[in-house]
Amino acid sequence: MSVETTTTESDTVRRILTESGDTWAIVGLSSNRSRAAYQVAAVLQRFGKRIVPVHPKAETVHGEQGYASLADVPFPVDVVDVFVNSELAGGIADEAVAVGAKAVWFQLDVVDEEAYARTRAAGLDMVMDRCPAIEIPRLG
Repeated sequence: MSVETTTTESDTVRRILTESGDTWAIVGLSSNRSRAAYQVAAVLQRFGKRIVPVHPKAETVHGEQGYASLADVPFPVDVVDVFVNSELAGGIADEAVAVGAKAVWFQLDVVDEEAYARTRAAGLDMVMDRCPAIEIPRLG
């Protein structure tokens, strides 16, 4: 990875965390405390983000009402944080574009280059294979 690419990605990470908005739909978030999504959602809340659980079970998590899909969320979401496997992630990115999100965040080990290209072409910011719970404390 070139320095230019790294700088651009770092800029995108910072922009998503500080400028894209504070309502984060977390796809794959359930009440299972042993899952990474549960822990990451707690960190995002501590940093002032409103989390919106999106999971087929539509559970309430961390005090926030859950929804079965992005399309079911009855208010705008700013960022869609994706905790599903790479094979399903591209469809979620397409849904994020459809609901008018400003950014898509693929978690660690979630990679889909074609979805990345489609999402960026649609005008959204996007990062892959990163974790906001790791990145947000680094902002200082």
